[in-house]
Amino acid sequence: MAIGQNAPLMPKATAVWLVDNTALSFDQIAAFCKLHPLEVKAIADGDSAQGIKGLDPVLTGQLTRDELDKAEADPNHRLKLAPPKVRVPESKKRGPRYTPVSKRQDRPNAILWLLRNHPELKDAQVMRLVGTTKSTIQAIRDRTHWNAPNLQPADPVTLGLCTQIELDLEVEKAAAEAGPGGEDRTEPATLLSVDESLAPASRPDEEDEDVDPDSVFSGLKAWRKGGEGDEEDDEGQGS
Repeated sequence: MAIGQNAPLMPKATAVWLVDNTALSFDQIAAFCKLHPLEVKAIADGDSAQGIKGLDPVLTGQLTRDELDKAEADPNHRLKLAPPKVRVPESKKRGPRYTPVSKRQDRPNAILWLLRNHPELKDAQVMRLVGTTKSTIQAIRDRTHWNAPNLQPADPVTLGLCTQIELDLEVEKAAAEAGPGGEDRTEPATLLSVDESLAPASRPDEEDEDVDPDSVFSGLKAWRKGGEGDEEDDEGQGS
């Protein structure tokens, strides 16, 4: 299950503490921590979250003692998070990256470098890194940019248009989205069924060819006669 805004800050650590210190049901803990009941059962059995230290939600102010006692008394009661004491302001969305005027003439060279060295990057990622537009990226890719003949690929990190950390993060993100093999990857291999895996292996040649026993034995007899004839010839020469 996805962790929403109504889940505790550390769901698994909270679930570990609730399993060890309360009489709540698996369903109650799962609903509060936004986990699956089977996952909570695995925590109780020691099959999951073995290295996670329990976090007391009452101590952290995420749950009141009264709410916890009420849930323990009523198995059908669902725990509710305590209202936060501090309101965190919402983070503002970042706008387009600002590029100093002195470095704007370097952006086409940086875009060309990114297109050549990291073709897996999407246009939106290139736009975030160097603060350009999609039309400019397309023009450089198609060599229709007004200054295309004079462009020289240059590392945007060296030019100061982005940091190495930002570039590495975008490259890792693009590689993760592409997956192993990138666009040329094939469908993942699947396991054979039990019947297919236990079936005796056979070669295509053996299935297509029909063996004639008579021809096999006749060839064997002819070979034996030939061998006896050779022995007689050797004895005659020796005598």
